[in-house]
Amino acid sequence: MTVYAVAQLKFTDRVAYDRYQAKFMDVFARHRGTLLAADESPRIVEGRWDREKVVLMSFPDEGAFRAWAESPEYQQISQDRRAGADTVVLLVKGLA
Repeated sequence: MTVYAVAQLKFTDRVAYDRYQAKFMDVFARHRGTLLAADESPRIVEGRWDREKVVLMSFPDEGAFRAWAESPEYQQISQDRRAGADTVVLLVKGLA
């Protein structure tokens, strides 16, 4: 079943985050995910939101997501993401 990873970020160290972002696609491309959206200025339609960026990715299943998220190469670059942004990540199951 398709899963979607929704990351919501609030920048804390833009230099560190930019290092992560510069390496992200090279690492992501080695896995079975699809980057659907990455927006640093999403329009808030309803409610309150204290983040600055949203990223939406899809994966064929949770195993594919975990293979990417837990891979040594992603873990290495994600150190800069953790240093550069306060991040909330949601894993959402697609409809069957």
